[in-house]
Parts: sequence; C-alpha cells; structure tokens
Amino acid sequence: MNIADIATSDFVAIDADKRLGKVRSIFERENPKGIVVTEGGEYAGIITQKQFVQSHVEDDAKAGAMMRSAPRVERTDDVREVARVLVEGGSKIAPVFEGDKLWGIVTGDAILEAVLDNLDALTVADIYTENVVTVTEDTHVGQAINSLREHGISRVPVVDVDGHLSGMVTTHDIVDVVVRDMTKATRGDRAGEVDRVLDLPVYDVMNSPVATAAMDDSVRDAVERMLDNDYAGLVVTPDGDDRTIAGIVTKTDVLRALTFTEEEHMDVQITNVSLLGTLERGDVRESIEEVVDKYQEMQVQHAHVRFQQHKERLRGTPLIQCQIRLRTNKGQAAGSGEGYGADTAFNVALDKLERNVLERKGIQADEEYRGQLLRKLGEL
Repeated sequence: MNIADIATSDFVAIDADKRLGKVRSIFERENPKGIVVTEGGEYAGIITQKQFVQSHVEDDAKAGAMMRSAPRVERTDDVREVARVLVEGGSKIAPVFEGDKLWGIVTGDAILEAVLDNLDALTVADIYTENVVTVTEDTHVGQAINSLREHGISRVPVVDVDGHLSGMVTTHDIVDVVVRDMTKATRGDRAGEVDRVLDLPVYDVMNSPVATAAMDDSVRDAVERMLDNDYAGLVVTPDGDDRTIAGIVTKTDVLRALTFTEEEHMDVQITNVSLLGTLERGDVRESIEEVVDKYQEMQVQHAHVRFQQHKERLRGTPLIQCQIRLRTNKGQAAGSGEGYGADTAFNVALDKLERNVLERKGIQADEEYRGQLLRKLGEL
C-alpha cells in the first residue's frame, strides 16, 4: 500500500518571516498536527506543537528560527517505509512531494487509520514500552517540561504519594495553560501571570481519570481509542488493576510495529538518525547482536535505538543521549547512556545493555539451579 490515498493537500502553511506569536495562536485556535513553513513560496520545514513546549524562543522571533526539517516522502512511497521515516525522523508529520513540488502532508494518524483493520493480529503486550518516566502530583509544571525535554517524550503519567496512577500531563495540556489568557483563578490564586505558570503543580493541569489499556487488548482497540479521543498514548495496566503502571503504548509504538520485518539480521530502527555522525546502521546492528549472543536463548524480534541531542557541548561536540531497547522472546531489555558524540553515547548505552542482558542470564541460571535442587530434594 502506498500513501497516495492517505496524504492530504489540506494543511496550514505560513511564511518563515511570520512571528511565533502568530504560530502560537494557530495552534491554540486550530490545533493542527503541524504547520508547514515556506520561504518564497517553497517548502522550508515544519513546526510542531511539541517544539513550543521544548523551546524558550520568544513570540517576537520569526517562525524560521524554530522550524525543523522533516523527512520528505513521495506520494507513491510504501506505507511501511513512510512509517519508518516518521519514527526515525522523530516526527508525526512529513511533507509529501510529487516530483519537486510540495503536494501536501501525511500524518502518523492518517497511516494508523488506513491500516486499522490489520492491527487485530497484535496485542498491546506485543508492542508496549515497559520503563515509564513519571512525575508526582506536586511536581511543578516547569519541572515536568524539563522531564519531557530530557527524555524526548510528549506525555508523562502522574502518580500520587503512594505511587498509584492519578493522572496524565501532556505537551498539549501545558501549551493550553501557557498560551491561554489566564483570567480564571487556579489553586494558589496565580491567575494572569504566565511567568508563574511554571510554578503550578501538575495536579492543576493534568488529565484525570487516565485512559488505559490492558495487556491483552488488541492494538486495533487501543488505536481506535487513541484516534477517537485524540490521545497520543495510553497507560498500560495489569489486567484488573487500573492504578498500577505496567508501561505505556503510543501511536509511535504502533507505527514502529508496522516497520517490523523478518530479515536474516535483526531489524534495527534508529530515531533521529541524523545524529548518527560517523556511526553506521550496520555497526549499530552488529554491536547489539554481539551483546545478545552472550545470552544464547535470547532472540531479538526488534531493536530500537534512539538518539537525542542536548544543548551542552564540549569543544563543539554536542552531548548526546542514547537509549537502546530490545524486544525479545525473553521480554524487553534496555540500556541508556550519555556522551559527547553519538558513538560515545551509543557505547555507554551498549555497555549498560550488556550488563542488563548478562544479569538476565544470571537470573535464569539461578532459577535453573534452584529448579535442579528442588528436583533433587523431591527425589529424597
């Protein structure tokens, strides 16, 4: 299936010279998935809502100062390849070209709607993410923004003093509070002062109750729930327990699942592939395979490597965070690390992944030994 019938020519476009204040008002009024930025009538880049939360650029700045490049696709490209491009580019929207001419855009939502009937074969347990970043109810909005920025995520579950799920705060919630005219008093009577919004507890801006999904729910059901309610993700909870966080499943997880392949080598997906630098995709795959080979009973079904660049630099080299996540027949395994340059960050993350894999191997060895002892005791 290609995206000829999925892409749309209906999109919001602005000139790169427009003030960011105008862009903010468009997001507030129309809530688009993204805005296309043009220079001289030609495509230049996109601006997403997420960027506003993660940026400190003033409203008087021009749109061109915030726009970012997005992966370009052709109207005849295959849906699976476009899904891969969106995930690896860390984008929810891509400009669609017909030859050299910008024809329109394609969104992750449009792809999910098109493949909905094919998602019954997967369950949430097949694709969800286990390790979840959380904040507490009294975490300040400013701290929540830093957490979103640090981990490169768009939503974070909120837990109460007992660690139970109590709400969800998203980039959209924060944008809504920051850009609106704060004339209505909130807890603490901080109305009307945007500067003080950052001091609000996330309890004041979070959504509650939280939309959840069970492990055995079909991915189709989960995606329908997300699309119908304009959610980007659902908290995954153990069956019959809607207060304990087992993980999270997002639209990006589903798009990533669309790219899974059955190849001779493991399928490695890299988010923000532009940050790879001197690293090659083949080197990344081979390094991960070497780690996995140390636990011979582990078979990797999919590997996801995510790079994120921070502002800090050392002699011109940016600080990079790398996260490696493996989906295997033995569950999920992960490792993360930071370093100056993608290769250093990757090696730190790889080292932590190896320790986690070997620890998993050691746990299994202990269980096998324990089983042998129990069998011997049973024979006495």
